[in-house]
Amino acid sequence: MIQRYTRPEIGRIWNEENRFRTWLEVELAATETLAEAGWVPKQAARSIRDLANFKLERIQEIEAEVRHDVIAFNTAVAEFVGPESRWFHYGLTSNDVVDTAQALLVKQASQLIDAGIVRLAQALEKRAWEFKDTPQIGRTHGVHAEPITFGLKLANWYSETQRNLVRFRHAAEDMRVGKLSGAVGTLAHLTPELEEKICARLGLNTAAISSQVIQRDRHAA
Repeated sequence: MIQRYTRPEIGRIWNEENRFRTWLEVELAATETLAEAGWVPKQAARSIRDLANFKLERIQEIEAEVRHDVIAFNTAVAEFVGPESRWFHYGLTSNDVVDTAQALLVKQASQLIDAGIVRLAQALEKRAWEFKDTPQIGRTHGVHAEPITFGLKLANWYSETQRNLVRFRHAAEDMRVGKLSGAVGTLAHLTPELEEKICARLGLNTAAISSQVIQRDRHAA
């Protein structure tokens, strides 16, 4: 993010601290779901929940050495967890965490943007009524036309904003998916049922099909 162009509340979502905190949220959801299924010892899952933490500076220090962000993250968390960290990140590949966490970050940002669009629409509706009788030159073919009102122009913007809100919500929902299907999307280490349960625990839908990543057409749209 370019700081001078970033609203503080959006910047807080996309800063490194929150990104890694969201990775940790995904890891804990996976560990606890696997513990419920008998794949991870329940005591280990409780210990991981109680002890899991990190220091951003330590992650950066490790990454400078190993050149891998997820290994650096896991190593930094393991220093807090201790021996039970052998069950941390169990059955997962890097992008299971990174892409699923990204969906959570997009969800956080989308909620703020959605609220902003709603406020814009409310302001346009209010001003459209306020200026419903204020005359203005109409335009067609690049020249003056019959008179309109400024309220009509504002009402047109309001109507467009309502359509934009529908499109935005559709796009946000399409990106609200996680994946825990492994390095090439074959679910070699987990089952589809566990993937669905972990995603549901995080408030996400499950990508029907994925490769190493959640497919980027969702983001492109």
